[in-house]
Amino acid sequence: MTDRYPGYDVLDKHDSLSWNDQTRRVIDARMALEPNAHAFFNSEEWPTVVAICTRIVPQPPERSRSAPLAAMVDAKLHEDARDGFRDGRLPPQKDAWRRAIAAFNAEARARFGQPFADLDGSKQDAVLAAAQRGDNVSDAWGDMRSELFFAKRLLRDVVGAYYSHPASWNEIGFGGPASPRGYVRMNFDRRDPWEASEARPGRERIARRENARVG
Repeated sequence: MTDRYPGYDVLDKHDSLSWNDQTRRVIDARMALEPNAHAFFNSEEWPTVVAICTRIVPQPPERSRSAPLAAMVDAKLHEDARDGFRDGRLPPQKDAWRRAIAAFNAEARARFGQPFADLDGSKQDAVLAAAQRGDNVSDAWGDMRSELFFAKRLLRDVVGAYYSHPASWNEIGFGGPASPRGYVRMNFDRRDPWEASEARPGRERIARRENARVG
């Protein structure tokens, strides 16, 4: 993966004016979450959740830290932290996820004779793609439409978890919550001095030097 923001680490802002104490507490909690921590999913469900998250958002192995996606999804469900809205065609998020995990395993067995977590990546992708299309050979989804779960629940929770973690903010040059400092230069292609500088052809060293001063 090309380093678009060389030398930038959003956590350098931790003790700066960019973040207040509440922001630090929230981010510290995310950073402290162990990848294998789970309280909502049971030991049989957990490998499937990990495998799904790995296929939906593969993370570069060379990263010094990664977003613990499965653990973040589990924590959201365990705490019953809701979005404030949901598609009325789906059951509440806890029930939707439990039913979906069972359905993914049933679909994997129907197609390939193994539970989802035991399949290789290409077969896991085939099961996920079938759910995304609503083209399943198993009836385990019942009256919950797999394409709705995929679009409205799975992607929202997994991708949302990914982009809520500092490990992913470095990838897109995001500075984290703008509290209390805020942003001033709001016009197109403008950035405040505390925002990351994107590397462009011929100015990679300049971007690295600028990002070393971000805080």
